[in-house]
Amino acid sequence: MQNSFISWVKSVSQVLKGEVVAIDGKTLRHSYDRGADKGAIHMVSAWASANRLVLGQCKVDEKSNEITAIPELLKLLEINGCIVTIDAMGCQKEIASQIIEQGADYVLALKGNQGGLFDDVQWLFEQAINTDFVDVDHDFCQSIDKGHGRLEIRRCWTLSNLDYLTQLPLWSRLQTIALVQSERRINEKVSTENRYYISSLPSNATVIAEAVRTHWSIENSLHWVLDVSFHEDASRIRKDHSPENMAMLRHFALNLLSRDKSSRFSMRAKRNKAAWDLPYLIHLLNL
Repeated sequence: MQNSFISWVKSVSQVLKGEVVAIDGKTLRHSYDRGADKGAIHMVSAWASANRLVLGQCKVDEKSNEITAIPELLKLLEINGCIVTIDAMGCQKEIASQIIEQGADYVLALKGNQGGLFDDVQWLFEQAINTDFVDVDHDFCQSIDKGHGRLEIRRCWTLSNLDYLTQLPLWSRLQTIALVQSERRINEKVSTENRYYISSLPSNATVIAEAVRTHWSIENSLHWVLDVSFHEDASRIRKDHSPENMAMLRHFALNLLSRDKSSRFSMRAKRNKAAWDLPYLIHLLNL
């Protein structure tokens, strides 16, 4: 079924060069089966940002985690020329190498799970900020969103001189490190969050900031839609391979509805229309 799904996606769409392919996991919260002593299943999915399509998915083995599932998912995908984004769980040397071998670039979130590399990257940016980036080869961009009493400022700095990184030779084609800072102001309250990234892309703050922001959008464009329009989290389907198969069918339905440009209805409204209107359903299946 997985191979058929991916073959269908390849036949109806073409991943664009430079397109962000976001890889992220989601737990089907009510797919647990206490009687069989099975926990809720966790799926890792690949989302094509420009096409707004699910490219593929892979179930995480109950005794494993996303680190083992992501390489299996990548093997199924054609990502040549794309920018693959993954959160900190997927920031692994082997995964970075596989992405490069498949002809893509990566932007990987970096957290404390990478120990020395995280400490080195954080230190480099702290030194650069303390000197206001004087004599530091860097790139910078900033965007401001304002509305509903809230002001959000997003800043991104990138560095390309990575000689200080002791682990640099271990990471395939690592060219750039990035600091993405989100500052939110609501009335008198100000909060700031710093996130660090490593990338095989050249030091271009605008490109990397856009890739990071696009990755965050998978929550609204995929996960939220699956929960609100398809009630995925509420589903109690749990026997054998049923949860995994139903997750794939939801992705198939979501892709069909996303490809339909004949109306401006919401995803939920399109789904209801497909159930009530046979000609519209046939139209979707012919897309």
